[in-house]
Amino acid sequence: MKRILSPALALTATLAIAACANTTGGGGDAGPPQPGGTLRYGLSQAPTCSDPAQAGTNQTLYVARQIVDSLTDQDPASGEIKPWLATSWQVSPDAKTFIFHLRPDVTFSDGTPLNATSVQKNFDAIVHTLTAAKAPLGASYLAGYAGTTAVDPLTAEVRFDAPNAQFLQASSTPQLGILADATTAKPAEQRCLGDNIGSGPFVYAGYRQDASATLVKRPGYRWGSAVFAHSGEAYLDRIEFTVVPEAGVRTGSLSSNQLDAVSDALPQDVPQLEAAGAKVQFDSNPGVPFGLQPNVSRAPLSDSAVRQALLHGIDRKQLVDTVLGPQFLPATGPLASKTPGYVDLSKSIAYDPDQARRILDQAGWVPGGDGIRVKDGRRLSFGVLFGAQFAANQATLELVQQQLRKIGVDIRLELTPVADYTARQNSGDFDATYFNTTRADGDILRTTFGRGQRNLNQRGPIPALDQALADQLSTTDPAARAGIIGQAQRSVIENGLWLPTIELSQAIGVSGAVHDLRFEASARLQFYDTWLSKR
Repeated sequence: MKRILSPALALTATLAIAACANTTGGGGDAGPPQPGGTLRYGLSQAPTCSDPAQAGTNQTLYVARQIVDSLTDQDPASGEIKPWLATSWQVSPDAKTFIFHLRPDVTFSDGTPLNATSVQKNFDAIVHTLTAAKAPLGASYLAGYAGTTAVDPLTAEVRFDAPNAQFLQASSTPQLGILADATTAKPAEQRCLGDNIGSGPFVYAGYRQDASATLVKRPGYRWGSAVFAHSGEAYLDRIEFTVVPEAGVRTGSLSSNQLDAVSDALPQDVPQLEAAGAKVQFDSNPGVPFGLQPNVSRAPLSDSAVRQALLHGIDRKQLVDTVLGPQFLPATGPLASKTPGYVDLSKSIAYDPDQARRILDQAGWVPGGDGIRVKDGRRLSFGVLFGAQFAANQATLELVQQQLRKIGVDIRLELTPVADYTARQNSGDFDATYFNTTRADGDILRTTFGRGQRNLNQRGPIPALDQALADQLSTTDPAARAGIIGQAQRSVIENGLWLPTIELSQAIGVSGAVHDLRFEASARLQFYDTWLSKR
């Protein structure tokens, strides 16, 4: 059947993605970029897997993104989709068919060429081998995947059995980056061992799970994204990532020239870093901000009145002012303010403890002897499952805990190792779970709240929300799609499916010798343009 194709979705992501702070490192006029050198980077948490397709945390993606290229890239300033491995593309009017025309000169680091079959094998592996259990984001982006056809060696046709308007932006993500056949043929666990083969500007030279990763420059690299600031090989010869979980140790190591850059620089560390000639770069993450996702199948969060009261019992400004500092923002809804389609719902979730108490009173939750409310003999108490993927998670939740006690709610903080955290999420063994999810597209709402996705809310049908999440997939007009995404955001809050706290920002400490350390559209680091002057 002949398809009539159009470039209708080429600008679906061009709703402004405003950069909120510095996007490059280094200080002063350092002259032209200089090739060479080893950048020593301190991660705040261990990478969970060397495979970009299975990567989820920021610390993991800082490493894995560097070895893989994507079909497209997303301009962090405008949100526009730009060429990378694909020089051009067409999208069918019904958003079911996407045709990508590939560059002819790309090879993977094992010497094999990139071709349309490579694209097919990557997407097939995500859907059929990794599945949503191992690659939840990539599987979500490929929802309704019907297959990929190699029309010719450099033309890949990706088909879906239902409209999938978000897919063009998804093709820019590291989770859908294109890896060599030698990697895609492996089972999920073997793809986490550090021998992944991509076409990116760096390759793995070493990988020790939970400890370190080393990347070296790919000789002959010449197919960088249209978003990159230069062409040809990366400037850095080598990047050495080490895991340094203690914030004070990271700061001390950067200040004493033992590291060149570090993750999660805390506000209180800024004076020490600046005194040593370093600085902190900030960039806010798009996507779903940090918040609590309640399991609505379990009491007491099965009570919608409780969820509405909690929305008004959290003082988000105090969280930012007390724990994080001015470079962070209070969350104002289920999407972060940098996300295309974002709607400001701050009035709907405004801090109002008196209103929260009234809602609970009317729902029959009365204060008990210890101040915690009780109904039908049950205390208003629940657990919050969380991990330490972001250094400030525990301090933030401890303050939320104090705030909610003032309205008669007790929360138990359950700090959990990553493996157990994920297993409990997947099994529904939690009252509420605390996290964020980064993506520069409003479809992240479907990934987070769709019944056919992870559905950590464990919810049943909500017709208005389900319809909005489906409709945004079939809407190719950017303005109309943004309006539908706005409806979905309102429905999430009206049903108490997300209790927002703060927007995540990346805070990267960099020495004065580091230049052009850049953030991509999803606020993850891009080292291709980075270079070092003399230390």
